[in-house]
Amino acid sequence: MMITNFRVPELVTEAERASTPPRGWNSYDSFCWTISEEEFLQSAEIISKRLKPHGYEYVVVDYLWYRRKVEGSYVDAEGFDVIDEWGRPIPDPGRWPSSIGGKGFSEVAKKVHSMGLKFGIHVMRGISLQAFSANTPILDTAKGSAYEESGRQWRAKDIGLKERACAWMSHGFMSVNTKVEAGRAFLRSLYLQYAEWGVDFVKNDCVFGDDLDVAEISFVSEVLRNLDRPILYSLSPGTSVTPAMAKEVSGLVNMYRITGDDWDTWKDVVSHFDVTRDFSVSKMIGAKGLLGRSWPDLDMLPLGWLTDPGSNEGPHRACNLTPNEQRTQMTLWAIAKSPLMFGGDVRKLDDTTYNLITNPTLLEINSFSSNNMELMLVLVESVLGLRLEEKV
Repeated sequence: MMITNFRVPELVTEAERASTPPRGWNSYDSFCWTISEEEFLQSAEIISKRLKPHGYEYVVVDYLWYRRKVEGSYVDAEGFDVIDEWGRPIPDPGRWPSSIGGKGFSEVAKKVHSMGLKFGIHVMRGISLQAFSANTPILDTAKGSAYEESGRQWRAKDIGLKERACAWMSHGFMSVNTKVEAGRAFLRSLYLQYAEWGVDFVKNDCVFGDDLDVAEISFVSEVLRNLDRPILYSLSPGTSVTPAMAKEVSGLVNMYRITGDDWDTWKDVVSHFDVTRDFSVSKMIGAKGLLGRSWPDLDMLPLGWLTDPGSNEGPHRACNLTPNEQRTQMTLWAIAKSPLMFGGDVRKLDDTTYNLITNPTLLEINSFSSNNMELMLVLVESVLGLRLEEKV
């Protein structure tokens, strides 16, 4: 990859979202699904003091914040989630005590905002199998009561598409039928609740790539577009994503993953080079998005102190990448203008990792460079006059 020029930061309206690639911290690489309120707020406080001055403003709780951390519970376990009477996930009070009394994440969001940061959460597609099995009623947010149509009350089994279960969490979540108003009412009730909690960023999982669900993405985008407060919309994961697939949804979101999960192996890092080339050639970087711009996302940066994929154990080991491999990864993410979401445990942030993720030149490139592409294509275009889109 190379950068042919820098651009001066543009003046943007207050309504434009993600005018540059979003930057922040996500709990997944260091805690998997097990993070607690205490651990999260400790991390947020450190981020506000050490990383916010470098533009890292989002702190995101990754998946299964509603799952009880008890014996027998794991990523694809069934029956361990905490849901409300309308079948909506709510924080596990054992790990998130401030949620007790129907407060959800509102108290956590207030504390995050008081630190000058923005609060994000990970959510899964559609509705949970647990809610489907319990056949919970659906909330009509306009009336504040159960959704009724055609003389009957609609429930989870009326909208859940069990044949469209999440491929990598088949005991967890399934798509909902967005062709019926009851299905749309359920999704609306989810995202209105997130807004009430004070959420600023939503990472929507199992709706893109191999699990593409354009209908759900489109409807969620419509709900977010009409909210009174801004919520950035991110899609994950991006296994098998192509620029053609991304163009279907890039205008509906602010970030979308273009790879599978990235972990601290060189094999994972090197697989991103061709992907970034294809998206830069397709002019997808910084394209029009949800009330602003959208950015191809290379996944979190698994640097520093980490856990393991699918683990029930928190941070316990150092990054497996060599120092040169870590520099290569950070440089590629910067040049590709990927959102920069650090994944390591900030409570144990070593100087080498800190200096890498706050390198001023890389951060400047990430935010304000333009026309970034693979060097060979630039040479071909200039010497032979070929269009960048042509295969060479």
